[in-house]
Amino acid sequence: MPLYQAILLAVVQGLTEFLPISSTAHLAVVPRLLGWTDRGLDFDVALHAGTLAAVLIYFFRDWVQVIANGLGFSYRGVHPDENSRSLLWFLVVATIPVGIAGKTLKEYAEGPWRNLFVIGASLILVGLVMGVADRVRQRKTGLDQMTWLDAIFVGIGQAFAIIPGISRSGITITAARFRELDREAAARFSFLLSTPAIAAAAASDYFEMRKNGGIPADMRAAYPVGILVSAVVGLLVIAFLLRYLRHNSLSIFVWYRVIFGIILIALAFFLRNGG
Repeated sequence: MPLYQAILLAVVQGLTEFLPISSTAHLAVVPRLLGWTDRGLDFDVALHAGTLAAVLIYFFRDWVQVIANGLGFSYRGVHPDENSRSLLWFLVVATIPVGIAGKTLKEYAEGPWRNLFVIGASLILVGLVMGVADRVRQRKTGLDQMTWLDAIFVGIGQAFAIIPGISRSGITITAARFRELDREAAARFSFLLSTPAIAAAAASDYFEMRKNGGIPADMRAAYPVGILVSAVVGLLVIAFLLRYLRHNSLSIFVWYRVIFGIILIALAFFLRNGG
């Protein structure tokens, strides 16, 4: 893989993994539009490793705080609302649905569902639902105000992210907004919740790659570049989005998803009719 392709795909991954606009959609479409060979699993490991590094680095102190308080230790970290002893267990419970969905639906997500019609429709549907959710009154301003029902609801939402085009951050932020969390708290819970999901995806890709003989010879330079670039871009995006949502709505992402989804469905019809 040429390094310029690795860099561009890593930038796309870093941007779209954490913005609520679907990394799967963009990574499926960008190589196709540019006429590149789809490397699939060969490069997914590097991209997942990079975004995992980004979320672990950014939320390292948060995770120390969440784990310590969840295990009964008194530790006051960067966010007072993360001192709740329940938050760790909320995250554990909310992770279970996506684990079940990943095991039972993986072959569909990587096969028949990975097409422009499904991706486009998912972008539009979740975009419209996100627009509705963003109008819900923000009654809960911190993660210490969450309930078990909130965690389960967001966790079930994350399970739908197995469908290409849904977006893990998009669906979990949307679900949290329906449960009346404010935008910043919803995004913070979404990012904390993404850590085990991205780690599981990276581990699954890695073991699958090992089974297939390890890193291909022509990818050995692309791997470290992909990991580094996606990690740096991911860090910047996380910081940007959390700051942005303190004072702004999700409307820009709603419009982007709907317009992008319409373009993909139109493109799918064009390609189907031999264009």
